[in-house]
Formats: sequence, structure tokens, C-alpha cells
Amino acid sequence: MNKTESKLLNIFSDLDKNDQSSIISFAEFLLEKAKQDGRLIVLDQPADIPRPEEERVVAAIKRLSATFPMLKKNSMLNETAELMSQHILKGRAAKDVIDELEALFKARYEDFCRLREPDSGAATGL
Repeated sequence: MNKTESKLLNIFSDLDKNDQSSIISFAEFLLEKAKQDGRLIVLDQPADIPRPEEERVVAAIKRLSATFPMLKKNSMLNETAELMSQHILKGRAAKDVIDELEALFKARYEDFCRLREPDSGAATGL
């Protein structure tokens, strides 16, 4: 989380429920306005970047990050780091770790899509 996000979260948490609701409504308004004005491009579909036959774990993380640019990588940092350390420190096979990384990214993408559905009440993804 960067300084701006942290500041916004701190301010938001200090407000009462009514004011928090106003902030969310205003943010949703600004988001829609930015979309209509063409200032915001929302990438909904993953890029088609095929998995190479031979791939290192770090390269797989970079490929998956490029494949799913709409996902916030900070929210997956702990899980990604854990899988990376299983490979480096515990000798887990790269192929198995990459399989699990792909499953993680796909699951987060499905969550992202579910949260973006109009009836979910969420303005943005993960």
C-alpha cells in the first residue's frame, strides 16, 4: 500500500458509517466519470501469454503479472512469496510451484470478475 492509499484508509476509518458511505458514493461517481471521459481503461480480460515449456518461477510470476494486469499484486504478495520460498528454500519443483501460482492468479481473477459484477455492489476489483 502506498502513502496515498494509506492516508485515504486512515481518513476513511476515522469517519462514521454515514460519511464512509458518502465517500464510497463519491468515489464511485468519480470512477464512472473517468470511464465515460476515457481517462480510465479497465482491463477486464487477461492477456494471452502462453506458458513456455521451460520456465523459472520468477519468470512465471512476471508472466502471470503481465497476463493479469488488472489484479493488485500487493494483495497476493504473501502467497506468491511463500510459493517462491518453497521453491528456493525447500527445493519444491518449479513446475509444481508455477502450477500453483497459475491457480492463485486464476482464482484471484475470478474473484476480480465476481466483484465487478453490477449486482455485487463493488466498484473495483482486488
